Amino acid sequence: MDFFQILSEDRIKKAYQDGEFDALPGFGKPMQLEDLSAIPEELRMAYKIMKNAGYTEEEGRLRQEMMGIEELLKKCEENEREDLQRKLNEKLLRFNQLMSKRGVKTNSAMFKNYELKVQSKIRK
Repeated sequence: MDFFQILSEDRIKKAYQDGEFDALPGFGKPMQLEDLSAIPEELRMAYKIMKNAGYTEEEGRLRQEMMGIEELLKKCEENEREDLQRKLNEKLLRFNQLMSKRGVKTNSAMFKNYELKVQSKIRK
């Protein structure tokens, strides 16, 4: 062991003896381990980092779906546009709800409205 490991171990033992770990949340209760068996081993660390940062699978899925609908909107006929726009608005609303739960403010609706205004002026 090197000097820093020995020093760290000594400080941990002293803190334990002084009772500094007694007030930690979940003290004396079994740990709840996550089942990460469905995630490839090489991606588990990245998954944990993203999850700890508040990123969810649903958020990523919604982003992909919104990008797909946006691409379809650019290439669709006028009669399909209203249905696609409604779907995009639903996805955007759900995405904004997820972001507000995390405390992240998004301007995505404002940018979408601006984009729609620009597209409508271009078509005229």
